This record gives sequence, structure tokens and C-alpha cells, in this order.
Amino acid sequence: MTIVFKISDNLKQKLIDFYKDTSVLTPPPYSVFQSKNADGTTVTLYNSGKVMFQGISADIDAALWKDQEKYLNNKIIDITSKEEQKKNKTDKKTKSIINISSIGSDEVGTGDYFGPIVVTATYVNKSNYNFLTNLKVGDSKKITDENIKKIAPEIIKKIPYKTFILTNENYNKQKNYNMNKIKAILHNKVLWEISKENFKYDKIVVDQFCYPKNYYQYISETKNKVNNITFMTKAEDQILSVACASIISRYIFLREIDKMSKDLNIKVPKGAGQNVDNIALNLAQKYGFEFLSKYVKLNFKNTQKIKDKI
Repeated sequence: MTIVFKISDNLKQKLIDFYKDTSVLTPPPYSVFQSKNADGTTVTLYNSGKVMFQGISADIDAALWKDQEKYLNNKIIDITSKEEQKKNKTDKKTKSIINISSIGSDEVGTGDYFGPIVVTATYVNKSNYNFLTNLKVGDSKKITDENIKKIAPEIIKKIPYKTFILTNENYNKQKNYNMNKIKAILHNKVLWEISKENFKYDKIVVDQFCYPKNYYQYISETKNKVNNITFMTKAEDQILSVACASIISRYIFLREIDKMSKDLNIKVPKGAGQNVDNIALNLAQKYGFEFLSKYVKLNFKNTQKIKDKI
């Protein structure tokens, strides 16, 4: 997997500092920095300001800096991989679909060190179109948390949905930390649950995060599978069921973060930046490193940084 985007000037040094322990002595031509991590992920910062993430965990690393752009610069980054961007250009027919009856799914939390992964599937009928557009339903990443908390309860009252929450405690028990595989299994789970309701729909749509052939390979050992899926990049901007799934997932994620904050008696931060490291380090120093397994995703690179400072 390869993901490339231009990073803001105020994050360049932060990125270099974050990966300095795995930096290479001589970065490639036209680059100022490169890191090669033990998990096979390579991060390269070019003179142009573009940063390239390559490897099986590229989406996790890219999501970290995408979130930093959002929180520090109010900038929305599209981390669709190069391969997916190319495929999406050839799929123009799918992009014209808007007002249809559909089942759609989306997830949040995969780029956050604290907090669970939340995946939701919803069913939206054509008759819901005016109701949802009046609420200005769209991609949850482009809606403030305050507005999410206002409109999500209205959506939940009217739109059928199924949600699964993968807690960090259970996430850390996974034998395979391939994030795309985890997402595929969870998407399939909620899609199967909502498809049992026998709603009448035109399409089942998933916000594409990997090639369809890989998605189906990831769920090949699952007993109950949903197969008739339309995969779309930026589906949350085009299909209302996916947009609703995105908003509900975000709303539930925020509630879980609030619960965690009350449990720990601190304000739990989102994302995976330096402020997150500081909070996690304080918790580890106070309660012991094992205490973190209930609250964070241990396979994130933040974990090693915390271990090095304990």
C-alpha cells in the first residue's frame, strides 16, 4: 500500500522527531528524511513537502498525520492510496449514484491510539433523502464533533442501523494486526446483521479501503458473508447510507471517548500525536504499562515510544 499527501510546514519537524529512532542515514534523492520501521513501513518526506507512506501499515501511519492536520490545521487530507485513486477514476458510473435506497457501512477509530474501532451499517430509503439532506448529512470527517453530537441522535431515531464496537482490550488480543483485514471482518459483520432485516435496497455500498479482491479474501473464512457489495472511494460524500454510518460511528466513538475520560479522570485525546503519547506515558508511569492494554492499541508506534521513556 502506498499513500502520498502534502504535509503542512508546522508538522514536518514533528514527523521527523516522531520517526527519528528508525531514520536512515542517507534518505533517497529529493527527500529530506526517511524512516524504515521494523513492521515494514517506510515513511519518506520529500523536499516538495509531500510525505509518502509505504507498507502494510501505511494506512495507520497516514491516518496519524491526517488527524494531526485536522486537529492542528483544520485541514482535511484524503488518504486514498494511489492504487485506489487510479481505480476510482475508471469507475465514473458509480459516482453518479446519489438518491438510491441503500445499505452502507463506514468505520472510525482506526487512526486513534485511545478509543475503540466503531463500525456501523445503516439502511437509507429514498424517502429519507429530504430528511437527511436537510440535516446536511455528509462525511463525518468534515463535520465538527459538536455538530455530530447534534445530528446523530436525530439520525438514530429515524434510520435503521447496526453497530459493532471493537474495544482496545479485544483489539489487542488479535493475532493479526492487519488493519484492513480487521476492518473487512467488522464491515462484513454489521452488513450481515442489517441485511437480515430484509430491507429493499438498490445497492450495498462500502467506503473502499482496499481492493475488493483483498476484502473478500480477508473475510473468506467467515461463516456468514455479504458478497454483493459496491466499493466506492469517498462513498460517504455520495451515498447517504454510508454518510449516516460515518456519522453514527463517529458519535458512538465520541461517547466511548467520553466514558474513557470519566473512567480515567482525564480528558482522553483523539488521534495519535505527541499529546496522546504524553497522556499514555503518564498513565503507564502511574499504573504500570499493562494498564494501557485496556485503553490503547498496543501495535501503534506510540507504544514503543512510551516503553522507551518508562
